[in-house]
Formats: sequence, C-alpha cells, structure tokens
Amino acid sequence: MKTTETTAPVPAESGMTVTKTGAPTEAPSREKKEGTVLNVFSHGVLVIWAFMVVMPLLWAVMTSFKDDRSIFSSPWSLPDELHFSNWSRAWTQANMSDYFLNTILVVGGSLIGTLVLGSMAAYVLARFDFPGNRFIYFLFIGGMSFPIMLALVPLFYVVNNMGLLNTIHGLILVYIAYSLPFTVFFLTAFFRTLPTSVAEAAFVDGASHSRTFFQIMLPMAKPGLISVGIFNFLGQWNQYMLPTVLNTDPDKRVLTQGLVQLAVSQGYKGDWSGLFAGLVMAMLPVLAAYIVFQRQVVAGLTAGALK
Repeated sequence: MKTTETTAPVPAESGMTVTKTGAPTEAPSREKKEGTVLNVFSHGVLVIWAFMVVMPLLWAVMTSFKDDRSIFSSPWSLPDELHFSNWSRAWTQANMSDYFLNTILVVGGSLIGTLVLGSMAAYVLARFDFPGNRFIYFLFIGGMSFPIMLALVPLFYVVNNMGLLNTIHGLILVYIAYSLPFTVFFLTAFFRTLPTSVAEAAFVDGASHSRTFFQIMLPMAKPGLISVGIFNFLGQWNQYMLPTVLNTDPDKRVLTQGLVQLAVSQGYKGDWSGLFAGLVMAMLPVLAAYIVFQRQVVAGLTAGALK
C-alpha cells in the first residue's frame, strides 16, 4: 500500500515567497527595484561628472578657432568661421614649437629614466630579502610625502653647484628624482604579485639576474609599467614649479612656461585666440596618451589586486 506524505503549509513572511518545497525565498522584485534605483543614481552621477569634465575641454577647443571679437561677444556659440591662423600664429610667433620640442625632450628622457631606474629598484625591493630592505622601501614612501616646495631653494643651489642649471639634462635628472618615490611604491606592489616560479625556472636554466629581469620579469610587468608611466607622463608634462625655478633660459622653456609667457606678453593686445590655441596644443598630447593607453592603465591598476 503506497502512502504519501503531506507537509503543512508554512506561512510566508512579509517580502518572502514560498516554493513548492516549502522553503521561503526573498522576493526578487525588491532586489530588482533596489538595483534599478542604484543604477539610475550611479549613472546620473557619472553623467554629471562627465559633463563637468568634457564641457570645459570642448569649450577650449571651440574657442581656439574663434577670433578675439567672437570670444567676448558670443562665448558659448559655435565659431562662424574656423580661424586656423590662431594655431599657426601660436605655433610660430609665440614660439610654441620650441617649447613643444623642449618639453618632449625633457619628459621623454625623464620618463625613460624613471621607468628604468624605478623598475630596477622596485624589483630588488620586492624579490630579494636583505638587511635594510624595509628601511629603503619606507624611505621611498617618505619621499612621496615630502612637499617639493620645501626643497626648491636647496635644490636650486645643488643644481647650480653641479653646473646643471638652465640645462635640459639637469631638468631631466630633477624630474627623475621627483618621480622615483611613487614609481618605486607602485611597481614594488606590482612585482610582488608576479609568480615566482617563472623566475626560478629561469635561474635553473642558467639565466643571470639581469637577464631574468630584462627578458622575463620586465615584460610580465608591462601593464604596471604602462600605468605608472601614464601617471608620470601627466605629472611631468604639466609640471610648472620645477622648470620655473631651475630653467630660466628663455630658449629652453617648456610648454607650461611658454603658456604663462604667452599670457603675460600679451599686455593690452589681448591675443586670446592664440592663447587658447596654445592651450589646446599643450592639452592634446595628454588626451591622446590616455585615450591610446586607457585599457592598459585600467589593467595595470587592477592587476595588482589579483594574485
């Protein structure tokens, strides 16, 4: 004789549903509603933030193609005619071409030196245990908290005594020293996440420490190098205080000094169209670098959290 078991119905609590087996589950409608509200709020904040960031950039680009009269008479309207002469005037008459070349030389040399020296120091601090390892690491971290303004006067005399004042290579060395603390701090944490088995296998095969670093570990750290390289590029490209103090030669000014000189030299002429054209020239390389390496920057920032 076959018997069937019956279970007493269990009353469902508020906001719960009862399945066929009698187990109460959370109502999916409430979770869906909360997720929708959160998505709307987060997307709204992102839209407002994007508007606040993009609109000044678009306005600067639009203004660089106007004449001086249109900038003041109709600042928010589109230009009636594209005045490309603003860009040519800023490039030739305002010496923006010379400032651009000097900036590329300084930032290019300092960026290469920072990445090479910073990656080597970070690799040693992350992979080898020796007396004073933590002390040296915390010295680099302490350099991040030291205000550069407090070092301007002694730095001026040190650079002057070394014969590097008003020189491109002197400014490169100062940029490297200024960027090393953050680079070592960032890459040390990144090298610690890389697998040690690959380096151990290279040592077993007879590879030296230098070959293991340059041919194996450094290519594996490419996302971290690109991320820290972009941050250093932004900071060095927009640096104004250091070149103002250490580079007083008019023929060796960088872009930030050139833009200030362009604004000051106008006097009562008011060449605002040329000034905006020069501003956009200085802004384009930074935007291009971030757009090209956007995915690598995000990958480098998230790779350090995964092991």
